[in-house]
Amino acid sequence: MSFHPQMEYAPAKFHKSARTLAEQGPAFAYTPENQARFDENVAHYPPDQRKSAVLYALYLAQSQQGYLTASAMSHVAQQIGCSAAEVEDVVSYYTMFFTKPVGTYVLNVCRTLSCALLGAERVTEEISAALNIKPGETDPTGTFTLIEVECLGACDRAPVVMVNDDWHERLGPDQVREFIENVRTRGAAAFTGCHLHKEVKA
Repeated sequence: MSFHPQMEYAPAKFHKSARTLAEQGPAFAYTPENQARFDENVAHYPPDQRKSAVLYALYLAQSQQGYLTASAMSHVAQQIGCSAAEVEDVVSYYTMFFTKPVGTYVLNVCRTLSCALLGAERVTEEISAALNIKPGETDPTGTFTLIEVECLGACDRAPVVMVNDDWHERLGPDQVREFIENVRTRGAAAFTGCHLHKEVKA
């Protein structure tokens, strides 16, 4: 007699992973300019620690292609000397890397405490309504992608939206539609930027 419950091992009972692999995409290689940038950056690390340059290597690939395909990840793996699976682990961990096409402007709305208390949820709702998309989606024109993220580290300037690698601070819900139109017409000139960066430059 066994005290363990009888386990049914029918195939339907097994857990199926929901993880999806990145699309293969066309063959990828750095442009000569990006290869030179990578070579300069990786030279700062000992030869046996080239993997430390993986984030920079991925940023270069994403800036070149717009998002990261399996081909791009394989190229990065070859550059830093590791497996493609190790590179994919990094890509799947960080929210700033994309494995499918995104809009020209990726609107990352902070939803952590300080921003939440000052209306970040309503900011997201207003962006969704203005663009007719949900978080994680791109508008039909391919101009905007909306993403909700955790703390962006500018709690005193909440609500904060990171736009690509740039910054817009204190975006109130009532300012969203004007902000969207300003981005359409003025591009990066519509962003406030980070006040700390401005102070350092001054």
